[in-house]
Amino acid sequence: MFTSVLMIEKPLTSADVEFVTTLHGTEPISFIVLMQPRGDQADLLLRAIDDVAMGELKDAVREGEVPEGEEARKIAELALENSLAELRAAGCEAVGQVVEDHPLDKMKSVVEESGADEVIVLTAPHYVEEFFHRDWASRARHKVGVPVLKLFAHSE
Repeated sequence: MFTSVLMIEKPLTSADVEFVTTLHGTEPISFIVLMQPRGDQADLLLRAIDDVAMGELKDAVREGEVPEGEEARKIAELALENSLAELRAAGCEAVGQVVEDHPLDKMKSVVEESGADEVIVLTAPHYVEEFFHRDWASRARHKVGVPVLKLFAHSE
Protein backbone atom coordinates (compact mmCIF):
# COMPACT_ATOMS: atom_id res chain seq x y z
CA MET A 1 0.00 0.00 0.00
CA PHE A 2 1.23 3.46 -0.90
CA THR A 3 1.36 5.87 2.07
CA SER A 4 1.04 9.64 1.66
CA VAL A 5 1.36 12.27 4.34
CA LEU A 6 -1.12 14.96 3.33
CA MET A 7 -0.79 18.46 4.81
CA ILE A 8 -3.91 20.62 4.44
CA GLU A 9 -5.10 24.03 5.66
CA LYS A 10 -8.82 23.66 5.03
CA PRO A 11 -11.32 20.83 4.52
CA LEU A 12 -10.83 18.76 1.39
CA THR A 13 -13.36 19.42 -1.35
CA SER A 14 -14.72 16.56 -3.43
CA ALA A 15 -12.38 17.70 -6.24
CA ASP A 16 -9.41 17.59 -3.85
CA VAL A 17 -10.34 14.07 -2.74
CA GLU A 18 -10.63 12.87 -6.32
CA PHE A 19 -7.33 14.56 -7.18
CA VAL A 20 -5.25 13.04 -4.37
CA THR A 21 -6.86 9.60 -4.48
CA THR A 22 -6.19 9.15 -8.21
CA LEU A 23 -2.58 10.34 -8.30
CA HIS A 24 -1.26 6.78 -8.25
CA GLY A 25 -3.82 5.10 -10.47
CA THR A 26 -5.57 2.13 -8.90
CA GLU A 27 -2.92 1.44 -6.25
CA PRO A 28 -4.42 1.40 -2.73
CA ILE A 29 -3.48 4.51 -0.75
CA SER A 30 -3.22 5.23 2.93
CA PHE A 31 -3.31 8.87 4.02
CA ILE A 32 -1.96 10.45 7.17
CA VAL A 33 -3.53 13.90 7.18
CA LEU A 34 -1.91 16.76 9.02
CA MET A 35 -4.31 19.68 9.41
CA GLN A 36 -2.55 23.00 9.87
CA PRO A 37 -4.97 25.43 11.52
CA ARG A 38 -4.98 29.08 10.66
CA GLY A 39 -1.88 30.89 11.85
CA ASP A 40 -1.64 33.78 14.22
CA GLN A 41 -1.80 37.52 13.64
CA ALA A 42 1.82 37.53 12.43
CA ASP A 43 0.61 35.88 9.22
CA LEU A 44 -2.19 38.40 8.68
CA LEU A 45 -0.23 40.70 6.36
CA LEU A 46 1.07 37.82 4.22
CA ARG A 47 -2.44 36.39 3.85
CA ALA A 48 -3.80 39.81 2.85
CA ILE A 49 -1.03 40.24 0.25
CA ASP A 50 -1.87 36.81 -1.18
CA ASP A 51 -5.53 37.81 -1.42
CA VAL A 52 -4.65 41.02 -3.24
CA ALA A 53 -2.30 39.14 -5.60
CA MET A 54 -5.18 36.82 -6.51
CA GLY A 55 -7.55 39.74 -7.07
CA GLU A 56 -9.60 38.88 -3.99
CA LEU A 57 -9.75 42.38 -2.52
CA LYS A 58 -12.81 41.65 -0.40
CA ASP A 59 -11.03 38.68 1.18
CA ALA A 60 -7.98 40.85 1.93
CA VAL A 61 -10.15 43.31 3.82
CA ARG A 62 -11.82 40.50 5.81
CA GLU A 63 -8.60 38.74 6.88
CA GLY A 64 -8.84 40.20 10.38
CA GLU A 65 -12.35 38.73 10.84
CA VAL A 66 -11.31 35.09 10.40
CA PRO A 67 -10.94 33.07 13.64
CA GLU A 68 -7.52 32.64 15.21
CA GLY A 69 -6.19 30.66 18.17
CA GLU A 70 -8.47 28.22 20.02
CA GLU A 71 -11.45 29.02 17.81
CA ALA A 72 -9.33 28.22 14.74
CA ARG A 73 -8.30 24.91 16.35
CA LYS A 74 -11.93 23.85 16.80
CA ILE A 75 -12.64 24.67 13.17
CA ALA A 76 -9.51 22.73 12.13
CA GLU A 77 -10.65 19.67 14.10
CA LEU A 78 -14.00 19.66 12.29
CA ALA A 79 -12.30 20.18 8.94
CA LEU A 80 -9.99 17.26 9.67
CA GLU A 81 -12.89 14.97 10.64
CA ASN A 82 -14.75 15.84 7.44
CA SER A 83 -11.66 15.37 5.30
CA LEU A 84 -10.89 11.96 6.82
CA ALA A 85 -14.49 10.87 6.24
CA GLU A 86 -14.27 11.94 2.58
CA LEU A 87 -11.02 10.05 2.03
CA ARG A 88 -12.47 6.92 3.65
CA ALA A 89 -15.62 7.21 1.55
CA ALA A 90 -13.35 7.22 -1.51
CA GLY A 91 -11.97 3.85 -0.39
CA CYS A 92 -8.73 4.95 1.23
CA GLU A 93 -7.35 4.38 4.69
CA ALA A 94 -7.07 7.70 6.48
CA VAL A 95 -5.96 8.92 9.90
CA GLY A 96 -4.92 12.38 10.94
CA GLN A 97 -4.32 15.06 13.49
CA VAL A 98 -4.33 18.82 13.93
CA VAL A 99 -0.78 20.15 14.07
CA GLU A 100 -0.01 23.55 15.54
CA ASP A 101 3.49 23.56 16.98
CA HIS A 102 6.48 22.82 14.76
CA PRO A 103 4.53 21.42 11.79
CA LEU A 104 7.63 20.56 9.76
CA ASP A 105 9.14 18.64 12.67
CA LYS A 106 5.85 16.79 13.07
CA MET A 107 5.72 16.07 9.34
CA LYS A 108 9.25 14.65 9.44
CA SER A 109 8.49 12.43 12.43
CA VAL A 110 5.26 11.17 10.86
CA VAL A 111 7.13 10.32 7.64
CA GLU A 112 9.80 8.45 9.59
CA GLU A 113 7.39 6.61 11.90
CA SER A 114 5.00 5.57 9.14
CA GLY A 115 7.54 4.86 6.43
CA ALA A 116 5.55 7.18 4.15
CA ASP A 117 6.34 7.17 0.46
CA GLU A 118 5.63 10.85 -0.16
CA VAL A 119 4.33 14.11 1.25
CA ILE A 120 1.57 16.06 -0.46
CA VAL A 121 1.11 19.69 0.54
CA LEU A 122 -2.36 20.81 -0.57
CA THR A 123 -2.84 24.54 -0.04
CA ALA A 124 -4.18 27.70 -1.54
CA PRO A 125 -1.52 29.73 -3.37
CA HIS A 126 0.72 31.70 -1.01
CA TYR A 127 2.63 33.93 -3.39
CA VAL A 128 4.84 35.76 -0.91
CA GLU A 129 5.98 32.59 0.85
CA GLU A 130 6.43 30.76 -2.47
CA PHE A 131 8.52 33.57 -3.93
CA PHE A 132 10.94 33.32 -1.00
CA HIS A 133 10.66 29.50 -0.83
CA ARG A 134 9.21 29.75 2.68
CA ASP A 135 6.01 27.83 1.85
CA TRP A 136 5.39 24.44 3.45
CA ALA A 137 6.32 22.40 0.39
CA SER A 138 9.63 24.18 -0.23
CA ARG A 139 10.63 23.89 3.40
CA ALA A 140 9.52 20.25 3.64
CA ARG A 141 11.66 19.25 0.64
CA HIS A 142 14.76 20.00 2.71
CA LYS A 143 13.55 18.18 5.79
CA VAL A 144 11.44 15.05 5.28
CA GLY A 145 13.58 12.78 3.11
CA VAL A 146 10.83 11.67 0.69
CA PRO A 147 9.40 13.31 -2.45
CA VAL A 148 7.20 16.34 -1.73
CA LEU A 149 4.39 17.21 -4.10
CA LYS A 150 2.77 20.62 -3.95
CA LEU A 151 -0.82 20.88 -5.15
CA PHE A 152 -3.27 23.76 -5.08
CA ALA A 153 -6.52 23.10 -3.25
CA HIS A 154 -9.84 23.58 -5.01
CA SER A 155 -12.56 25.92 -3.80
CA GLU A 156 -16.26 25.16 -3.59
